[in-house]
Amino acid sequence: MQTDRAIVTLTSEAKTYLQSVAEEGKHISLGVKSGGCSGFEYVWSNAEDYPDVHWSDPIDDILVVDPLAELYIGGSEIDYIKELGGSYLTIRNPMQSSSCGCGSSFGV
Repeated sequence: MQTDRAIVTLTSEAKTYLQSVAEEGKHISLGVKSGGCSGFEYVWSNAEDYPDVHWSDPIDDILVVDPLAELYIGGSEIDYIKELGGSYLTIRNPMQSSSCGCGSSFGV
């Protein structure tokens, strides 16, 4: 059942990037695990690699979220940034109280 409001939102750049790296007809997954220098880390993968997880409904037909991660990333915006030094996905998480320089570790 699709809800009126997505757990996270994707910018058009992030959606295009995720579609470019996903295998045909498959979803990219986003989860959270404990670790990193700030307490939690974002975990990106292919959803089909974890068939026992009950993922969220697909967001923009490409991204699914681990239900346990919803507590830590709800309301976030995912963007894809291209800079001279490289390109990367970034998550603007309103629940984040701290982060580290690498951008993949955060605290709530």
